[in-house]
This record gives sequence, C-alpha cells and structure tokens, in this order.
Amino acid sequence: MAGAALVLGVDVGGTSTRAVVAALDGRVLGRARGAGGNPVAHGVAAAAREIGGTVRAALDGIDPGRVTAGVLGLAGGLVVRPDFTGLWDGLGLGAHPVLVNDVVLAHAAGTAEPDGNVLLSGTGGMAAEIRDHEVRRTADGHGWLLGDRGSGVWLGREAVTGALAAIDRDEPLTGLHAALAVELTGPDGPGADPRSALIAAVHAQAPTRLARLAPVVLARAEAGDPAARALVDRAADHLLDTLALLRPPGSALPVVLAGGLLTAGTPLAARLRALLAARWPAAPLRTAGDGAGAAAWLAARGLGHGTPELHRALTAAPLGDPSI
Repeated sequence: MAGAALVLGVDVGGTSTRAVVAALDGRVLGRARGAGGNPVAHGVAAAAREIGGTVRAALDGIDPGRVTAGVLGLAGGLVVRPDFTGLWDGLGLGAHPVLVNDVVLAHAAGTAEPDGNVLLSGTGGMAAEIRDHEVRRTADGHGWLLGDRGSGVWLGREAVTGALAAIDRDEPLTGLHAALAVELTGPDGPGADPRSALIAAVHAQAPTRLARLAPVVLARAEAGDPAARALVDRAADHLLDTLALLRPPGSALPVVLAGGLLTAGTPLAARLRALLAARWPAAPLRTAGDGAGAAAWLAARGLGHGTPELHRALTAAPLGDPSI
C-alpha cells in the first residue's frame, strides 16, 4: 500500500485555502488550511504561493508522486485562468489538478448526484443549475452593486438602510438598528449626529464589508426582533425567487445549500428550508460539507472511484472546523 494512488482536493476562496490528500478508500492522509488564494482578489503570483504552501503542508510526509489525480475549485478561476503548471511541477505531483468552478465544488460538497441546483448565500448570493458536475446556468451572483439579493452584503445594506429610515422619521434607534449602530461606530454609539456617523462608517470600508453586519441581523432575528425577522424573510424570498429562475416546478433534483449563511443553523437557513420544501416537496435538501474533500472526491471520480460511500467519507466536515 506504500505506493497506492492518492487524490488531491483543493478549495480556494478569498479568505482561506484548504487542501486534502486522500486514499481511494476514503482515508484522509493529509489536511491543511492557509490564507486566501483567489487570484482575482490577491493576484496570480500571490495565489500560487498560498496554494502551493497549503498543498505542501497537506503533503507533509507523503510522496507527492503518489497523487495521480487532483481537482482545484477556484472562485473566479475560470475567468482569470491562471497557469499553475510551474507550481504543480515544483511540488512534484504525479498529476496536475484540474481546475473547476467553485460552484461545481459546492454542489459536489452536498451531493454525489451529477445533476441538481446550488443555492448560495455568504458574502454574495446566487443560484446555479448543475448538469453532469458542470455549471449549465447561473442566476444572480452579480455582485454587491447589481444584485446578490439575500446575501450577507444585502442583509447588511438593507439593515443600515432601515436604520437610516428610522432616523429620517425622527425615531430613536432601538433593537436591530441600535445594535447595528454599535457594531458600526463602537460601544459609545453614533453620537449626536447618528445619520452622518452611520453613513461615514459604511463608506469608510469596502462595500463587501457590509456582510459583517449579517451576523448581527441573524442574532437579532433569533431573539425575535421584528425588524430583523422581516429582513430574514425578505432575504429568503429573494433567494427562493433566484432559484426559481433556473428550476422548474415539480423538480425532484437535489438542492444544495452553500455559503456561510446557509450551511450553519441560521434563521435564514431555517426559513429558506421551509420555503424550498413547500415549493419543491420531492426535492432532497442538502447542505454543502467539506469543499476540499469534495474536490478530492471529484478527482477520485475521474479515476472511476466516485462512489456514494467515498463521497460521504470525504465531504464530512472536519471536527472542529469553525466555518461549518
């Protein structure tokens, strides 16, 4: 067994890079996590360094020549098309990993079925139709300025808009709106001019940083705050409408929920699950698991080993993973 074939799975995002080295019987022999390696966000050279370091750490003590197949899921990678040939050669891999869209990875992280849909809400939001483990169509995912309805950025922006509307009505900031003001301006609150303080705080950061307000909205919704619950309901409705652009009535194909706002037990995930079950009662609802494990499973599938049992073994979330 010393020279048995291994597969490599790599899941690269803007904030983290994860790598898994596994045997074809489902044993994970190496696992590592590094910083973000998205070439769109960090540049191709920096991305290659981060991906290389993470893969090298996952291969610690393992002969890289045993890696006979690999898959790398990369957000934005199919647009930038980075050439990692030198990286793979330098690592001494037995085979160069195949680049796939991160949406394909999200689908495979939730189901071994070749066809289905992905519904994602994290910093951004979108839906996708998957056929034979490839993206056929997508809806939304248009970015913070033009779309991403129901996402973390959308929740943050709409929550701040609601707080500003309350100020315009000469109402005191309470509940959700007071919590947002503290999150944006600090424990002392927005001061004597809350409108200017909130606007300045939002414009002082990148627009996508509004997503950091989503946990505030979700926590307040969990506590029963009416404004927060109304926002969560609207977000769920938007995500449902986005999926309905791609998915016909009566479809029994699986729906995979992906992204940080839907893979955890959030009020948004609970509300959306109820809506999905009512709209498509015959459809299995799945939650995306370990993306790097899903990439390793796709690599094994390319070698003729894509069994449901192997899928379950490789996509189970690692114990203690704070992102799941």
